[in-house]
Amino acid sequence: MSHANCIELTGNDLTLADLIRIGQGSQAALGEQGIVTVDASRAVVDKIIEENEVVYGVNTGFGNFADVIIPEDKLAQLQYNLIRSHAAGVGAPLDHTTCRVLMALRANVLAKGFSGIRRENLQALLNALNAGFHPFIPEQGSVGASGDLAPLAHLTLNLMGEGHAMAEGRRVPAAGQLEKHGLKPITLQAKEGIAFINGTQVMAAIGGIALDQAFSLVKHADLIAAMSLEALQGSRQAFYQKIHTARAHRGQIQCADNLWRLLADSEIMKSHENCGKVQDSYSLRCVPQVHGPARDTLAHVLGVFEIEINSATDNPMVLADEGRLISGGNFHGESLAMAFDFAAIAVAELANIAERRIERLCNPDLSGIDAFLVPEGGLNSGFMIAHCTAAALVSENKSLCHPASVDSISTSAAKEDHVSMGTIAARQFREVVTNVRRVLAVELLAAAQGIHLNPQGHKPAKALQKPLALLREKVAPWDTDRYMADDIEAAEALICSGALIEAAEASCGALQ
Repeated sequence: MSHANCIELTGNDLTLADLIRIGQGSQAALGEQGIVTVDASRAVVDKIIEENEVVYGVNTGFGNFADVIIPEDKLAQLQYNLIRSHAAGVGAPLDHTTCRVLMALRANVLAKGFSGIRRENLQALLNALNAGFHPFIPEQGSVGASGDLAPLAHLTLNLMGEGHAMAEGRRVPAAGQLEKHGLKPITLQAKEGIAFINGTQVMAAIGGIALDQAFSLVKHADLIAAMSLEALQGSRQAFYQKIHTARAHRGQIQCADNLWRLLADSEIMKSHENCGKVQDSYSLRCVPQVHGPARDTLAHVLGVFEIEINSATDNPMVLADEGRLISGGNFHGESLAMAFDFAAIAVAELANIAERRIERLCNPDLSGIDAFLVPEGGLNSGFMIAHCTAAALVSENKSLCHPASVDSISTSAAKEDHVSMGTIAARQFREVVTNVRRVLAVELLAAAQGIHLNPQGHKPAKALQKPLALLREKVAPWDTDRYMADDIEAAEALICSGALIEAAEASCGALQ
């Protein structure tokens, strides 16, 4: 349930859109039902301890030590030892936005009431999120089962006031940062350490942010492809509705509709209606057949993602209605691993076809425009190496799209003998999204330059004029060689801002 400035966490109805809002600064709160379920599950744990029942993770060791019984006077120490030993991650720290999303995801799963955590510790996690506390969480070290153990242990260690937190891009003592934000370190009782670290929330946080960005990139890919069609004097007819309803894939129909509306009333296209060209190359004519499946794939991944983020991923699971705990494997990240692998492949195809359009724009034999989109070729190199940059990113994506989910490695003395690599899949997906955005930035610059070089000076479609004007506020036409990297960075920033889509939609209506 969402409110103006606060997202209520119930464990049942969190959405990707909610998470993005939290990542951007919205507050989060525990819903009333969550209070009931959390307290009920904790009561089950307390009763088990009182009755000296042997239960994994409550009064036993972990993983291969599951058969080691821990005496009652050491149950709290067991949980502290778990967190300290498992905080063994390496690599770059997760940025603050990702950490905020992660903390919200972990709080949401705890709110479902299958974890056995005390409510005060769940509230402490929410207090840290809402205060803007930035934990130090290295992004490498998870194999995606038993969940994201190492990175989630770093989060919990920070809440304990141990290890490092982040402040202004630097590692600082966590205890001092808790105090600075008016927060007190948590204490752990039986079951609470493992309750904090069993789950798929790190892979979900990384992959979820990438998924949100990927949905934006699909729209931008349509918009920029329309610009390339104008620059290359392509045809709008391939996007006629009946062609695509005859095939009936939803994403293809949506993409064709976007292109049809984006290219309406184009002076450029009207100027070459009777040029004798029969049909365009696939990178122009088949945009809906490539961008469309990317849309459909991302829609599928979103469905998997929103089921996962509202699922209990603990072990053992506290079944409050039955008064017992049962060991299972809901921490296994295979669902997200496969989904993020699929998403990476889908988004990478946006760059694959975009790079082919960049090649056509730069190649005078294919474009009919000045070679490499610059006058006085030879003296000027124009977009020659910008195209190489796009090609390099596309090739890098081919390696990143090797599915992480087909890999596994046995850990914990073969107790955890099949793992998902879901966090690696999420990180690869994130890198692919970044690379695709940069390829689209190069295509945006190239298409705009191609339109600029149109010898007749005809205007592009109305829906493209405002986005092109926005670009020209940041990047001048390329009339002679100059420093290129800044231009690519400026174009990428425009894509990130969403301003190009807003400008286009003001003319042609909402893009699908």
